[in-house]
Amino acid sequence: MKQVLLIDASPMFREFLKEKLNAEKVAVETTNGKRDAFTKMISILPDLVIIDVSDSMEDLIDFLESKYADPNARPIPIIISGPIIARDKVATLTQFGVVKYFTKPIKFDVFFEAIGKILKASFSIDVTPCVLEIHINGNIIFIEIAQGMNREKLALLKYKLPELIDSNHINNPKVILMMTDLQLSFVDGANLELLFDNIIADTRIQKKNVKVLSLDSFTHDLIDGHPEYSGIEVTNNLNQVLNSLVESGPTTNLHDLVTDKILSPDEKAEQGSVEMRFVSDSGIISDEESGDGNILSIAIVDDDAVVRKILQHAFTTISANSTLFDSGPEFLQAINKQQFDLVILDIYMSGINGFDILKNLQERQFSTPIIVYSQATQREAVVQALTLGAKSYLVKPQKPEVIIQKAVEVLHSKL
Repeated sequence: MKQVLLIDASPMFREFLKEKLNAEKVAVETTNGKRDAFTKMISILPDLVIIDVSDSMEDLIDFLESKYADPNARPIPIIISGPIIARDKVATLTQFGVVKYFTKPIKFDVFFEAIGKILKASFSIDVTPCVLEIHINGNIIFIEIAQGMNREKLALLKYKLPELIDSNHINNPKVILMMTDLQLSFVDGANLELLFDNIIADTRIQKKNVKVLSLDSFTHDLIDGHPEYSGIEVTNNLNQVLNSLVESGPTTNLHDLVTDKILSPDEKAEQGSVEMRFVSDSGIISDEESGDGNILSIAIVDDDAVVRKILQHAFTTISANSTLFDSGPEFLQAINKQQFDLVILDIYMSGINGFDILKNLQERQFSTPIIVYSQATQREAVVQALTLGAKSYLVKPQKPEVIIQKAVEVLHSKL
């Protein structure tokens, strides 16, 4: 039987990883503290070591140096999940047998793919298209599920919710589960039961504080038919959900409540160690997600602050870093020092417009792919942009997922 040693993992990371690996007949040993970990590693000589680094890298280097000095331990491959570090530091780690470095929060589908390659094992991963997003506002946890029900993500909830409650010090947590995109039937019954079981697995979440927003009659019937879910309310009335859980203060405007609560996560809230979106959701595998320690870098050039923020949020869903520019000159100056994997460019901007920027970049033989995102709908504008080197053209406004999908196509065509 293959054996993995898991070092210094957070409770969520540890328990979910153990459950998944044990299901595939891989034994898991856990330990905390690098000194105890070294003794444990020498005694069992596992097939793989996985280390979860929370902050300091100093203890990690000491551990790696000790491992390298031991001829029996030296060949053991290591996977590390940790904070963002410089590329040169990642390269330094490889000399100690570190084969993958994943920046947190990691995406588990590509993480298990890396484990499988090392152990020469095949892990079954549910690839059902599913967007599962969580954000926190006050003591309310908003969970949105769209496209489908993915059992991997539903299983993660059992560990994700306690982690969020603990890290954000939430008293009396309340949950709003939004599933208005889903049309379900009896074949989805097992997945729905898994979903609700994992939400109420943490006893701090009282069933009376779980509200489900759904247009689907099957979800309502399933809740009614299960006594263990008594108290969970299913409704198709957003106003009713908000009035029952959200402390609205002086405003009674539904639009304000939705904007302030549902669409506005608390920026100070801790988001946890694991992504609820997988790489398979977007099709983009950045260097960071491939374990090489590099992050996809996007330049967003637009003089509309709202557009910049919307695009920035969209690209966070694929763990990309966005640098925002409100003018052409600022962007043109930045590319002298900074490299980007993709540029999103507006046409109508004050000062230097998008056409002028494209001409400038063409003269520089700028090779980074560019997507023009503009309100200009004239055929002449589209042709001119493409002639000047743009790889694609999108007319404003577009849904974020459309922009992400176009980015996928453009980046893949670059490979």
